[in-house]
Amino acid sequence: MAFHIVLVEPEIPPNTGNIARSCAATGSVLHLVRPLGFSIEDRQLKRAGLDYWPFVKLEVHESLEAFMEQYGDRALYLATTKGTRKYTDVRYEDECMILFGRETAGLPRDFVQAHQERTVRVPMSADTRLRSLNLANSVNIILFEALRQAGFPDLE
Repeated sequence: MAFHIVLVEPEIPPNTGNIARSCAATGSVLHLVRPLGFSIEDRQLKRAGLDYWPFVKLEVHESLEAFMEQYGDRALYLATTKGTRKYTDVRYEDECMILFGRETAGLPRDFVQAHQERTVRVPMSADTRLRSLNLANSVNIILFEALRQAGFPDLE
C-alpha cells in the first residue's frame, strides 16, 4: 500500500524538504510538479530533508497537465481551503494521489472547479479561513489520516 503526495508548483524549499522527509518515513511517493520555486539541488531543501533523501521515492513532472496525463485515472484528492468535505470524511484508496498547491496560491482555480467532488479541507477557525495552514503541516495531517485508515501499513 502506498500513498502519493503531489506538490503542484511548490515555492518554499524547507516545506518541500520537510514533506520529503515525511514521505521517506512513511513509504509514500513524492511528486513535484513544475515549475518549482527552487532547484531540487537547493541547500535549504536538502537540509530540511536531512539524510532522508536517499529514501525518498521522487517523481518530477513538467506540468500539471503532464502529471494528469500519466496519473489522471487514479483516485485523486485535492487539498484546498475551498474543499467541500473535511479530510476525515473520505476513504483514501491504495495508490491514491493527494494534491497540494503552491504556498501562496493553492491549486489552480480551474483545476479545483473541474474536480470539486474530489476536494478535501482541513477545518479551520472562521478567523483564519481565508488563509491556510503551513503546507508541510497540511500534508502531514492528511497523509497520516490516510495512513491511519489503512492501518499504518509497513510502519512501526
